Amino acid sequence: MSPSPTTISDEPLTPAGRLFLNPELNTIIHCVLGTETPIHQDVDLIKETVKDSLLLKHPRFCSLMVTDSNGNQYWRKTQLDIDRHVIVVSTELTSVNDYLADLSVSCPLSLDKPLWEIHLLKDHKCIVFRIHHALGDGISLMSLLLASCRSKENPEDLPRLRNHGTGGPSSSYSKSPRVWGLGNTFLELVKWVFFSLVYIFEFIVRSLWVCDRKTVISGGDGVELWPRKLATARFSLDDMKIVKGAVDGAGRQAEYSTVNDVLFGIISSGLSRYLDHRSPKGLEDGLRLTGVAMVNLREQTGLQDLNELMKSNPKTRWGNKFGMILLPVYYHKTGDSPLEYLKRAKKMIDRKKKSLEAYMSYVIGDFVTTWLGSKYACLCNYRILCNSTFTISNVIGPQEEITIAGKPITYIWASTTSLPHALTMHMVSYAGKADMQILVAKDIIPDPEFLAKCFENSLLEMKEAALADKKT
Repeated sequence: MSPSPTTISDEPLTPAGRLFLNPELNTIIHCVLGTETPIHQDVDLIKETVKDSLLLKHPRFCSLMVTDSNGNQYWRKTQLDIDRHVIVVSTELTSVNDYLADLSVSCPLSLDKPLWEIHLLKDHKCIVFRIHHALGDGISLMSLLLASCRSKENPEDLPRLRNHGTGGPSSSYSKSPRVWGLGNTFLELVKWVFFSLVYIFEFIVRSLWVCDRKTVISGGDGVELWPRKLATARFSLDDMKIVKGAVDGAGRQAEYSTVNDVLFGIISSGLSRYLDHRSPKGLEDGLRLTGVAMVNLREQTGLQDLNELMKSNPKTRWGNKFGMILLPVYYHKTGDSPLEYLKRAKKMIDRKKKSLEAYMSYVIGDFVTTWLGSKYACLCNYRILCNSTFTISNVIGPQEEITIAGKPITYIWASTTSLPHALTMHMVSYAGKADMQILVAKDIIPDPEFLAKCFENSLLEMKEAALADKKT
């Protein structure tokens, strides 16, 4: 796009927004809403629903991204043509996941219109929202999308926003030490300072030279351009709650386990199963595989009230308000007790919660982008991705059944365009279920369906072990 002179109404991009527009990290979020009945026949109804929703009341969804002669980027209000954003896909498709896999590497959003699209798949009963990450993070965008939906039970009502402070997939991390009592305050402060220093140092060196050992699931520089495959792992939230109950309250001052703890236990167990299958004799027990996880930094956990997000309050504001943490999981040969994976994951995550790693990663990224430019911030983030093994995110969806344009929604999936990782995983919970999209570089991980089954079987084995422990 040619340079454009700025106007008074132009709004500068945030540092995070500039970061996600760099070619190496040019990231688009894909959110799929499955419906009970075909939706491509109701194109006009969908357009009216979108036009009347809060989606178009937010200025970023009605703005072009423009660049001035000095290379500075701005949002500029424009007249929206809804027909250019709602697209009916009539070509024959084998599956929704195949379509999303193709979108993840080959279809950037056009800069001559606001950076979002809605695809209606004729051969499949679903809507695909494509929204650029520069517009906001997963929490912001999920909250906004749900404002276009209605409760199935009460069609006039918006979906209820339920926050799960003790088990929510997007629970915030504290910026201050937790106080258990006067006698332990000093000890907790020491732990908080120690873990913060250790994890922040690890975060910095990971962006420079420290990297995971190469395995059959490792990505690296340039892998974001490789063809993709996509599979779905399906979990029951009730099963996850049974498993997390198996380690709740372990110890006088132990925090209760969360859905996140269970998820990372599943990841650790499932990856061990998969690596046993691909490299049965090639790995040493205890091998570390580092994941990059996104953490919501807003004080309110989970989905956000749209009225609060639209305000300028920095505690709840719209945009990309998340930090990154490094989450190590460890390979262990099959035969280890299923619940041991969860206990190790919980111990590690509890330590992360007693640190400033997530908050400081946001501060460091904001500082580098502001003072050195998005190019250097992008380089640091790109190196972290190249030096680790996988990406994981987890967002709470509505826990009640909802509708869009009067059509009941059967599932909600989320994924993104490709990264240097050969393995990225995004989980969204909805109405008692949790579906995790597993996006892989297919020349490195050719069988993501088998990997999904490894994760599903890991949860079932943990559930069986938890129920067995309950009986004894």
